[in-house]
Amino acid sequence: DCHQHTNRSCEECLKNVTCLWCASSGKCMEYPVRRVLPPADLCDLRSARWGVCWVNFEALIIAMSVVGGTILMVLGVCCCCCCCKKSKKQVSEGPDKDDERAAREREKRRVRQEERRAEMKSRHDEIRRKYGTVLTRTTQAKL
Repeated sequence: DCHQHTNRSCEECLKNVTCLWCASSGKCMEYPVRRVLPPADLCDLRSARWGVCWVNFEALIIAMSVVGGTILMVLGVCCCCCCCKKSKKQVSEGPDKDDERAAREREKRRVRQEERRAEMKSRHDEIRRKYGTVLTRTTQAKL
């Protein structure tokens, strides 16, 4: 079907989407669907046209590479930005968590110290009651 359009125009050849136009030889041929790119012995990439006459395969490959590379770079930059934001949040949250932990530890120590003081006071009071010691003002002041 495609061979009928050989030595005619590119537009007539490419009306059928299964056809490939080779500009250097003026041949219209079946596109080799088993291969992504047409082999060099069939038609040179600079001369091969498929889909539209104004874009050759060489320009198409270069354009697709540039677009694909740009997309990959944009995705990479976005991923890096997201990771940096997360790490900055973790760094800024870190001292707050450490401060909270330190405050809890201080409160625990303060509570334990008060409990010890209360125990010591109750022991001293018990000893005083046991031995009947009368506390003078100077002794009370020392305690």
